[in-house]
This record gives sequence, structure tokens and C-alpha cells, in this order.
Amino acid sequence: MNLTSSKSQLAGSALMPPSKSHTIRALAFATLAQGRSEILNPLDSADTRAGVLACRALGAEIETDGAWSVKGVGGNIRTAENVIDVMNSGTTLYITLGMAALGEGWNLFTGDDQTRRRSAGPLLGALEQLGATAISARGNGCAPIMVRGPLRGGEASIACPTSQYLTSLLISAPLARQDSHIIVTQLNEAPYVQMTLDWLGLQDISFSHSNLRDFTVRGGQRYRAFKERIKADFSSATFFLVAAAITGSEVTLRGLDMNDSQGDKAVVGMLEKMGAKAEAHPSELRIRGGALRGADLDLNATPDALPAMAIAGCFASGTTRLLNVPQARIKETDRIRSMREAIESLGGRAEELPDGLVVHGGGLRGGNARGYADHRVVMACAVAGLASEQPVTVDTAEAVAITFPNFVQLMNECGGRMICE
Repeated sequence: MNLTSSKSQLAGSALMPPSKSHTIRALAFATLAQGRSEILNPLDSADTRAGVLACRALGAEIETDGAWSVKGVGGNIRTAENVIDVMNSGTTLYITLGMAALGEGWNLFTGDDQTRRRSAGPLLGALEQLGATAISARGNGCAPIMVRGPLRGGEASIACPTSQYLTSLLISAPLARQDSHIIVTQLNEAPYVQMTLDWLGLQDISFSHSNLRDFTVRGGQRYRAFKERIKADFSSATFFLVAAAITGSEVTLRGLDMNDSQGDKAVVGMLEKMGAKAEAHPSELRIRGGALRGADLDLNATPDALPAMAIAGCFASGTTRLLNVPQARIKETDRIRSMREAIESLGGRAEELPDGLVVHGGGLRGGNARGYADHRVVMACAVAGLASEQPVTVDTAEAVAITFPNFVQLMNECGGRMICE
């Protein structure tokens, strides 16, 4: 499927979709809890549906009409009747690997071709240090992966090029038989770990840490059923923020909470540094674009923002450097390479760094770009077309449904000119 976008002026307001990160965490906690939980305003997308299917396979009873109702397993993970396919959801893979380590039978996980290239090696090693058995079928740390417990606890050391490894351990460790001591030797995307800690706090879980590097988690704890509303997603809002910034438009994004722990709220400050104007109000954010200037931006905590911020750099004066984000190379695609190629195909200039991207401003011509079946690359290229001299057509647009199924509809309601065919 192709998505074509043309030069546009945006206006009005749009309700941002719920957070994928919060939704999948809510599913995990509800699955492990005793009793029935209610998840209000969940994100309904391909990634979160993968989470639903995986949690059902591990024993949860889940109803997804409107609010999601989850009857948890009380920590008693079931052995799935079949292979658990997480499809394109790396978040689901990593979190449910830790959950499966609480069960005593083998569970086998796989995913689509992109997910099967994403390593879980450090997580598997940490799970084994804590007493589980975790095996990559091809010996490369990637899915297919077999896991069985029990997770006993103890001491583990782990490098986390993605924060999702640590999130997985922190969700499962409270249900281990003994206390766990987790030493983190490397950590990217720290705000997402804080998000997980916030969920643990809602559950009154006993844990301590030193600067997100040295964790002690008491074993033998339990999760209880809950009723929580999912907040709007700053990662999805990034594309609207950048769209307004590069088109000189003013747009109000509803549902966003600047007090939430989501790392991608930092994009607001990045765009302000480049010359956009933003006003935060309770439950909404107003963004106004204008003449942008290049900037040096540290994206270590916000790797998902790289595709959209690369496009922002294309329409700024001077040079924008997106730095300290090596983990962008191990997402659904190598997003550093993918965005460099996309920018060049649209008439711009960009250069790869080992851990980032240098983008030269001055605008884009337009034309055809590859989306690499990566939802964030596709949406970034579509946003580029809103300010390019000529329309932009990007392929594999069906990938948008992974996290933002109504992206095109919302953009068009705000005045964008996008056609999916």
C-alpha cells in the first residue's frame, strides 16, 4: 500500500491515540494479577493486539470490546497450547519472555521477519542468571526463543541497549521466589524504565534502585487487579508536532499530559529549541511552527523520535545532528540508515554517524521513498510530503496500523493532504 502526501497547511485540533507503551504494560500487569482488571482507553493497534494474543496464550482471559477487561492468572503462567507469535511487537516479545519465565512449562515465541532479527540475548542471559531457562533456537539471541521457569531470583547483570530488557525483568522479578538484585551496566531510553517503575508504584511493589543502575526487588510479591486509564501517546504525537513545525501551522493536540513519564514528551522542547512555539495546557498541547533552525539533539532517551526529527531537520536552516542514539539501528529497521536513504531519495542530504544522523536543512524536493515496513519511517516520510516542493509517496504504508491506525484520517481532518491507496 502506498501513502501519498502533498504540501498542506494544518489547523484545528486532534485527539492523540492512547500510548502503546502504557497499554502493553497494563496488559502485562493485568495478566499477572489476581482478579479482573479494567484497562480504559487502550490503544487498539496491531502491536497491542499482539500483546493481547500473547497474554491470552499465557493464561489471561481478555475481552476487548470498548474498555479491555482482563482476568489475570495470579502469577500462575500457563504453558501455551501453540507457538506464541508476537508479530511485529518487540515490546510484547521482551515483556512476555520475562512473564513466561514465571511458568514451569516451555513456551515458544516467534515473530515476523523484523522481530526475528531483533536480539533478546542480554535478556535471555539475565533470565538464566535468575533461575529460568531461555534458549534462542538459532543460537543468535533472536526468536524463535524457548523459555521456562521457575524464576527463582538472585543476582543478574545486564546491558540494556533497549530499556525493554530491564522492563521485562522488573515486571517479573516481584513474582520470583526470592529477592532479585539486578545490576544494569548500560541503559538507553531511561524514561521508559521510569514508566515501568510508575506502574510498579501503582501496585505498591517493594523495590529500590540507585540511579536506575542497581535494583533490588523483593520476591514473593503479588499484583492486584486494577482499573486504569491509558494516557495519550507522545510517540505518535511527535508526527503531528513535526508536521505543524515544518508547515508553519498551528495545531492543538488533545489528551497529552506533560506530567506523564513518556520520554517522547521531550520532542516538544527539541522543536522549541529549533524555533517552534508550544503551549502546554491540562490535557492538551498547542504547537505553532515557523522558521526552524538546526540544532544538536541528544535522542538517547527518545529513539522513536529519530525518524520525525530527521524530517524536522530537513526543513530547518543549517544542520541538525541527532546524537547518542545507537539503539535506533536495532528497531524495526536500522532507522539511521533507513532515514538517511529516505531523505536522499526525496532530494535532501544526510550522513550517518555510528550512533546518529546528520541532516542538512534547506527543504526537500519530494518524490518516492521506501518505508521499509517500519511504521515510524512511513509516517515520517508522509509528514515530509506536507512541506516538500512536490508530493511524497511512501510504500509499505500498511505498517502505520502497528501503532497509529487512524494517522491518515486525523492528519486529513487537520487539513493535511494524504491519500492511501
